[in-house]
Amino acid sequence: MLPAPEFIDRLRADQTSGATRLAVQALTGLHDYLGQYTELSESELDALVTTLRTARPSMVPLRNALVRWQARMADRQTWDATRNQAAMLALKQVIDDLNHAGERTAKTAAGLIEPGATIMTHSRSSTVMRLFRTLVHQRLPFDVIVTVSAPGKEGLLLAEELADLSVPTTLITDAQVGLFMPDVDINLSGCDCWLCDGFFLNKSGTYLQALAAKDQARPFWVLADSFRDSPEDSAGVTLEEMSPEAVGGQLDGRARARNVYFEPVPQRLVTGRVTEWGLQSGGGPARPPSYPG
Repeated sequence: MLPAPEFIDRLRADQTSGATRLAVQALTGLHDYLGQYTELSESELDALVTTLRTARPSMVPLRNALVRWQARMADRQTWDATRNQAAMLALKQVIDDLNHAGERTAKTAAGLIEPGATIMTHSRSSTVMRLFRTLVHQRLPFDVIVTVSAPGKEGLLLAEELADLSVPTTLITDAQVGLFMPDVDINLSGCDCWLCDGFFLNKSGTYLQALAAKDQARPFWVLADSFRDSPEDSAGVTLEEMSPEAVGGQLDGRARARNVYFEPVPQRLVTGRVTEWGLQSGGGPARPPSYPG
């Protein structure tokens, strides 16, 4: 029996990486696993992919990347001695596509930022971080207000990364988004999943930021490439719930702690969606330039 893949355990345990980074790490882990265990049968590979697809149900980029990978392999009628090589090559191509989509989205979003702008963001999106690196490379001055993003505190990691880039950064608690919103020129959000009924999923706390932005007439843009699109709706989607111990406190059974890590945010609160193909006012499914209407 083949050993259980460690990269799937790491995927389940990772609460700080964004959806793109998790997808790339998981696909790279699968690539390396195929290279190490070349005797993998077709049925074993199918079971492995199923386990990987369901390991983090909110992370749609991983699921979509696996679907695209399997589509590239669909024309192989038999699994001969070169099956793993073909599978690994197709995986590498999908990883490149995923990275390219994130890079194009970040570069497009950079066009939204005026010199000297103050940006607010919640949690840590790898695509938003790519945008920040792009702005630094362009030598465009900007400030960032980042939430701690409890209970995982991904915002601490983002603040450290921004400090390393010498970007003026203010770290605030999640509860202060409304208080600091008057200082904000533009809100930027990552996206783990764009649902088919006018909602997107992101780290819990994003809804409160979007509400505060709407109430105070501040733009709220979501960076979400086409790998984020999902056929599911907000009523049927699985919201990941992490360990309640992360919430903190010693309740001794006197109260119930909940740690629902992702939440749906309605599209009506969104100024627009940024994809690898450009800006889409009001959001909606990712549309290539030839999309009618």
